[in-house]
Amino acid sequence: MDTYRAPVEDMRFLIDEVLEAENVLGSLPDFAELGVGPDLTVALLDEAAKLAGDALAPLRRVGDEQPATCEAGAVTCSPGHEDALNQMGAGGWIGISSDPNYGGQGLPEIYSTVGHEMWNGANMALALAPMLSSGAALAIHAHGTEEQKRTYLEKMHTGEWMGTMNLTESGAGSDLGVMKARAVPEGDHYRITGQKIFITWGDHEATDNIVHLVLAKLPGAPEGSRGISLFIVPKFLVNEDGSLGERNDVYPVSVEHKLGIHGSPTCVMAFGDNGGAIGYLLGEENRGLACMFTMMNEARLKVGIQGLGASEGALQKATAYARERVQGGVPIIEHADVKRMLLTMKSLCEAMRALAYAEAVTMDLAHRGPQDQRGQQQSRIDLMIPVIKGWMTEVGQEVTSLGVQVHGGMGYVEETGAAQYFRDVRITPIYEGTNGIQAADLVSRKLGRDGGAAMESVLQDIRATCEGLAASGDARLAGIGSAMEGALAEQEASTQWVLQALKQDAAAAMGASFEYMMQTGYLFGGWHLARAAQVAFERLQAGSDNPFYEAKLATALYYAEQILPRCAAHAGAVARADGALQSYPLEWI
Repeated sequence: MDTYRAPVEDMRFLIDEVLEAENVLGSLPDFAELGVGPDLTVALLDEAAKLAGDALAPLRRVGDEQPATCEAGAVTCSPGHEDALNQMGAGGWIGISSDPNYGGQGLPEIYSTVGHEMWNGANMALALAPMLSSGAALAIHAHGTEEQKRTYLEKMHTGEWMGTMNLTESGAGSDLGVMKARAVPEGDHYRITGQKIFITWGDHEATDNIVHLVLAKLPGAPEGSRGISLFIVPKFLVNEDGSLGERNDVYPVSVEHKLGIHGSPTCVMAFGDNGGAIGYLLGEENRGLACMFTMMNEARLKVGIQGLGASEGALQKATAYARERVQGGVPIIEHADVKRMLLTMKSLCEAMRALAYAEAVTMDLAHRGPQDQRGQQQSRIDLMIPVIKGWMTEVGQEVTSLGVQVHGGMGYVEETGAAQYFRDVRITPIYEGTNGIQAADLVSRKLGRDGGAAMESVLQDIRATCEGLAASGDARLAGIGSAMEGALAEQEASTQWVLQALKQDAAAAMGASFEYMMQTGYLFGGWHLARAAQVAFERLQAGSDNPFYEAKLATALYYAEQILPRCAAHAGAVARADGALQSYPLEWI
């Protein structure tokens, strides 16, 4: 049986001591009356950890070895998965940050983020269901009529119903403008026809209903992505009194045979094979992409969290194996290279966690903070999201691969379960916008639209941290600060290069975008580890003898010495992106 223990101590440390999220968020009107504070944090983290460790983690290998199947237009889930989803819904976890007026708990995004890390660390395939359902509910909340909100949201937030997002079609990938799905007006609804692929948790019996959000084109709609509309297409139609009516004309055709996440039924979905599925317009006609992008920041944050969750699971398994496996008369954790791999995994996990949690708080402030600060907070989270999604999922591949390597030959054998983390996380750089799309978004939209102003604001914060590290009087903090100063200077140079390239040679800027995204991620991750190290040092200076604080300092120093130098390599690639990359003839590839 798989085991997973949520890193609750590090989570609490970040939320309470580093980010002071309970004070920052608990003072806001929307959260004060909900009792946001240390007691709530402790209770939520403890309960979430139990659910993740006791209910979800034991099913990780079950789902991998007994995948979901599809036969005769219905999906059979992996054993135990439907019951686990019901437990998540009953515990209020699915709508934890959703509007309490529609069945949600209305708590800060930081608590949802923590929960999603645990779910993905325990069982990524299962965790996809609440993640996609929450995204669908968010789109309905933002663009639905009051009737639509009342009809669907409460049951989605409580987990009685689930939601999906139906975007992609065969041969289209991320190019949604060429889609073939059609919607024909018919009275107060539409008839939807077409087929969608890669639909996560597209069908199952875990909930009474599934609320599909489907992109399709109306007759006479403009060409390309400007002519896409979004529709609510429930598996079962809903009567006026809220009860379920007849089965809608939407069925799974098959489930994809995938590299990983086998416990997640990724479906090919057919709409309208028997006369047309009944759908209801969500938002305005031909504004479907705008409606879908309402929830993209939250969705991409959660995908980055998937990279973190899988990495933490891989780290725990690799560390346990390294302590038990004896070679040369000693546990292999004492071997220098194994220690290097484990410290690389650990420091990257903690850097990802610190970055994601910090920006979950930013997201809360952008939505619920003081009105005069929301615009600035939104600009910051907009900048951060492609970094979180892109960098954290790339790093997730590295960390889970190192988990296999620590196991040696046994890591390549499926029975150990180490390879599953590697296989499962491989999807994360692909969906919700490939990482090439994230990098292009970071450079062309987020950096280009304000001339680098949002980036400069963050870099000012990093400068302040560097100054504090240098003035600490501690050699370890000073060493971290010195490394950070070098990486900061490289970031400033790369940012100016990209901004200039955007004006003079957009192709070169796009060629540099992935390297720039990775450079930014390593810097931001190191910055947040450095902030954590500062707090840990303060606690030690105040007399604490908790070894956790010593470990935080040591981990941040390792990252500064062994991981942060990667920024220089990426900076070098950015500065030369107008060279051979641009001039190389395509016919030679």
